[in-house]
Amino acid sequence: MTTRYARTPKPSGSTFEVLSWFYMRASGALLALMVVFHLIWMHYVIGLTNIDFDVIAGRWTGPGGIFWRSYDLTLLILASLHGMNGIRFVTDDYIHNRGWRAVVKALIALVLLLMVVFGGLVIFTFNG
Repeated sequence: MTTRYARTPKPSGSTFEVLSWFYMRASGALLALMVVFHLIWMHYVIGLTNIDFDVIAGRWTGPGGIFWRSYDLTLLILASLHGMNGIRFVTDDYIHNRGWRAVVKALIALVLLLMVVFGGLVIFTFNG
């Protein structure tokens, strides 16, 4: 179908797929920045030889605890959604039967939900 203002056809596909495509680009860029910050902080500021249970427990329970817990939860959610969305793309490419594709996507959604819920529980119920 063409619009009356242009001779180029409208892109086909749902709004969800377009938003999913944009999410992958935005989350990938944000994840790259967050991971680089995390690596610099843990490897150079704290030092690899100094990292142990007490360092992580102190980071979550100390004065900046809410920042680090929020940072880790954001990293968990972004990475989980980004990864599961990528698996969903692969599922669409390789599973052609609609029934099996629905089953696999439901399993992907379940794994995503479990990862985020249990990860969030660990992050916010940890007492050190």
